[in-house]
Amino acid sequence: MKKIKINKKYKNILKKFNAMKFFSIVRERTRRFKKGSKKPLPMEYPVNALARRLHPSKQYVKIAKIEEHILGCKTFTFVADKDRGTEELAYFSAGQYITIFLNIEGLKVTRAYSLCSAPCSSISNRSGKIGFYQITVKAVNGGLVSTYILENWKEGTEVTISAPEGNFDYNYLRDAPTVVGIAGGSGITPFLCMAKSIAAGDEDFNLILLYGNRDKKSILFKEDFERLSRESAKIKVVYVLSDEKNSESAGEKYEYGFITADLVRKYTAGLTTANCQENAALHSTADLTIENQQPVQQIANCPPSQNPYSIFLCGPQSMYNFMDKELEKLGLEKKYIRHEMFGEIHSAKTQEGYPGLENCPSAASANSANEITIDVEICGKHYTVKGNPDDTILQILEKGGIAVPNRCRSGECGWCHSYLKSGKVFVPQKLDYRRKADYKYGFIHPCCTFALSDLELDIPPAK
Repeated sequence: MKKIKINKKYKNILKKFNAMKFFSIVRERTRRFKKGSKKPLPMEYPVNALARRLHPSKQYVKIAKIEEHILGCKTFTFVADKDRGTEELAYFSAGQYITIFLNIEGLKVTRAYSLCSAPCSSISNRSGKIGFYQITVKAVNGGLVSTYILENWKEGTEVTISAPEGNFDYNYLRDAPTVVGIAGGSGITPFLCMAKSIAAGDEDFNLILLYGNRDKKSILFKEDFERLSRESAKIKVVYVLSDEKNSESAGEKYEYGFITADLVRKYTAGLTTANCQENAALHSTADLTIENQQPVQQIANCPPSQNPYSIFLCGPQSMYNFMDKELEKLGLEKKYIRHEMFGEIHSAKTQEGYPGLENCPSAASANSANEITIDVEICGKHYTVKGNPDDTILQILEKGGIAVPNRCRSGECGWCHSYLKSGKVFVPQKLDYRRKADYKYGFIHPCCTFALSDLELDIPPAK
């Protein structure tokens, strides 16, 4: 047997090793355990309780009020449904959304809607104030969910929703001291939430809102924005009308045409980096304090944005396609341009870069229309569905009666993250939020992915 040589350095260490010391450690531990408190450990630690309150898996609410607006829009007010187990609503940041869980004649679907109420409105208190959420739903031509909601929801209707989610909120470490909000149609709702928060003193940034509509009759929440602009000098709203000629009314501010890079330059002309220096000085220390001590310095070496303004966009997909090209002319760093969720994507053939279907047996054998077959595995159970390749994979699965975990339906949140076992797919570049590891190991987001052939998928169970 070959003799193992031990390094001299380790020989010296082994010589100093005294096994008897370990026995004394065991005795000391035993003594301390016996001396310790016999009080049972808490069933739930405070930090876990707080996390559960802020991030519940689901919230059960009921409709307390419905307000009708122009163009068939309705605002729904939700309050906690204590009879079904939700004692209070989770707090949120201005700009976040909630996901609605629906069962429409056996078809389980979800839709995300931005909250348009102020975050502080969600808090109930001992004086009797009841916390609430508000969302606004606009009729969409051929829209399954919007049509169902507008025709069926009444006061008292029970609804199941997610916790508030999303990243379309202001952060002074990332965003500039002034935000140029660009909204189109019902994409105004997160900006209404932000404006309410600024007016209430819960948010501290300047908001210049360019709100695009066809005409004056199409403007949502005009009275609310006029009131909020009067309450806070930090809020400025400009209505941009595409289908009306210049006929500006006294005391009201309108622009005519479309929101363009030149229009953004017009309303940001007075902003300089001096504003940024002031913002950096304001936030160089945190408001956090340690008990019985002075405020502590926090992130002092990580100053806020040095750009005079950020741009936040929320609106229809056609607006995003146009504005993305316009905003390139401003030369802003990518991080200063923020998009709210793209919204559910439709029609593969209209997407930029779509290569068309590959030769697959099911598509070739279809008589009047192409058809895709998807074999699905969920926790060892197997299902097969067929669908139109012009729909996203998520839409095909839902229409086939398969529930898939999802939230944003825009490729951003990652809830529908699934493994592509075989087949070829197309993901529009502007909706591809996958990580490098996803590309390497074959994972996709079905909500923004189209099938180019028959597929095999392994997806997580919907909860």
